[in-house]
Amino acid sequence: MTEPVVLGQREVPLGGPRDMTVRRALPQRSRSLIGAWCFVDHYGPDDVAVTGGMVLPGHPHTGLQTVSWLFAGELEHRDTSGAHQVVRPGEVNLMTAGSGIAHSEFSTPNTSLLHGAQLWVALPESHRNTERRLDHYAPTPFDVDGARVNVFLGALFGTSSPVPTFTALTGAEVVLPAGATLEIPVPRTHEHGLLCDTGTVTAEAPGGTVTATRGEIAFVPTGADGIRVRAGNVPTRFLVLGGEPFGEQIVMWWNFVGRSHEEIVEFREEWQRQHAHPTDDGRFGRFPAAWTHTLPAPELPNVRMRLRG
Repeated sequence: MTEPVVLGQREVPLGGPRDMTVRRALPQRSRSLIGAWCFVDHYGPDDVAVTGGMVLPGHPHTGLQTVSWLFAGELEHRDTSGAHQVVRPGEVNLMTAGSGIAHSEFSTPNTSLLHGAQLWVALPESHRNTERRLDHYAPTPFDVDGARVNVFLGALFGTSSPVPTFTALTGAEVVLPAGATLEIPVPRTHEHGLLCDTGTVTAEAPGGTVTATRGEIAFVPTGADGIRVRAGNVPTRFLVLGGEPFGEQIVMWWNFVGRSHEEIVEFREEWQRQHAHPTDDGRFGRFPAAWTHTLPAPELPNVRMRLRG
């Protein structure tokens, strides 16, 4: 067993008229996965009048599930499964790409402040070609020792989400009053990341104690059957992201998760064909009639993409 560590974040321009910026804590050089969680972006609170908000025209995904969770604002989602869904704070959109899907996300005209997390989950080999779909769920928050908990994936504190995943996962929002502590029971066989949204998150587990700030992750490896969390001198909000170690290696590039350099090249070529011929029904499904354009794929790197995880 290794000791808990802080996974730092880096700022990345996401897009929009004035380049909305996100804080990316996963993947990074030292760690590619937490359970099957393979991508963690944290953003906001952003004044949409300044940043332009979320502006993501149609773009592709393979081999993963996307998880949209908001603290403020609204996002309008469309995808090639035929789904059209607005997601609001306290609700989750989980989109399963399977072998290929395309979707768009735009902040709605009602949104003046945008604040949330965009997360990806890698699909295991046994299910990575599953049917494309969207699941929407509004969990009921509950109180635990003064903390407010909202479980949107998996189970925590005896409460479960009905949203389907393909590996054992936990996804939950926790709000902890200033100076308060909370004991979070977790499976010893799972690893966990606590993504800090507001305040500071101090996590104590076997092997040590670490403190994460906004956009950072307090990572706790397997071997702990509980995590003691303490808030600083202001209320703290964080996401609990956990799961059993993935146990597979993946290649991640742009919006694709695959198992080899050659697969990623193939996914890109197929997307470029559909991008150029939007009425075709290829790997990524038929584009919604509401789409006026889609995003082209960037150029491939000049090096061979390597397996990670």
